[in-house]
Amino acid sequence: MLESIRMFLGEYYLQLKFIHLTAVMVWVWSTSVAYAFYLVPVFKAWRRYPADQEIIRFRNWTMERFDEGASYEHISFPVILITGPLLFWVGGFNAHVGWMMLKLLIVAGIFIPIEVTDYYLAHFGGAKHRYRKAGDAVGYERAVQHHWWFLLLSSPAIMVSAMIVLYLAITKPF
Repeated sequence: MLESIRMFLGEYYLQLKFIHLTAVMVWVWSTSVAYAFYLVPVFKAWRRYPADQEIIRFRNWTMERFDEGASYEHISFPVILITGPLLFWVGGFNAHVGWMMLKLLIVAGIFIPIEVTDYYLAHFGGAKHRYRKAGDAVGYERAVQHHWWFLLLSSPAIMVSAMIVLYLAITKPF
């Protein structure tokens, strides 16, 4: 039965790969411009003038818009996690393919933990809009601070690791 499914999907390998790569591009690039050109400058301004209420309002508005925009990223990541293993299986890859194992190690060791945390901070327990709607200013500020520190720490890891994974997937060096 599984072999029949694998053979069937094998006929659509390139289409499956297209879906996977499109999801990867959305995941990698969907928040990069907003982060670099909107979020970072507004947080720098807030750090310079932490008591300026107008900057704080703009910081909060920008952060919530960033969370909304991250929905594209957060939809595409599960698509990657479904299509990636399917490509591995249908393509006949195994643990002896060095570049693939390194790529999977980065996905499992860096991307998945970061994305689980990001989902939590943007949409679940750390969702800033919920604190705002509840009138919890202290909780809101704490959530903004936590998410900002998370972004500061995780963004360089994602940027470097994503480029390594893309390099491995394209060049298949070993």
